[in-house]
Amino acid sequence: QVQLVESGGGLVQAGDSLRLSCAASGLTFSFYGMGWFRQAPGKEREIVAAISWSGGSTYYADSVKGRFTVSRDNAKNTVYLQMNSLKPEDTAVYYCAADGTVHRPYAPRNLNLYNYGGQGTQVTVSS
Repeated sequence: QVQLVESGGGLVQAGDSLRLSCAASGLTFSFYGMGWFRQAPGKEREIVAAISWSGGSTYYADSVKGRFTVSRDNAKNTVYLQMNSLKPEDTAVYYCAADGTVHRPYAPRNLNLYNYGGQGTQVTVSS
């Protein structure tokens, strides 16, 4: 049974930083690309960042480029999202997800490429 557990969310002020973590179990983590998504109230879920199984390919939404960094530690079965210079518009529930295909050579950037998702962690940025 695949489990993805996010942590690290919270309430911060604009300009602050947070690091989200997603611990995976029930799958051979190092085989799968991973992604971070977010969903704000009344809005559709959108991809924020993604990383390939090897870490050699990454993808970022334009809205977070230069501020967020996705990374992974395959030895710890964990993917991270470092979020700097946070803005109020970053407020959302953040989810991690695992690619549905092993060893995809690039960071999966479309929601329909993912099979498994976590329960999410709330990030609130006050102005």
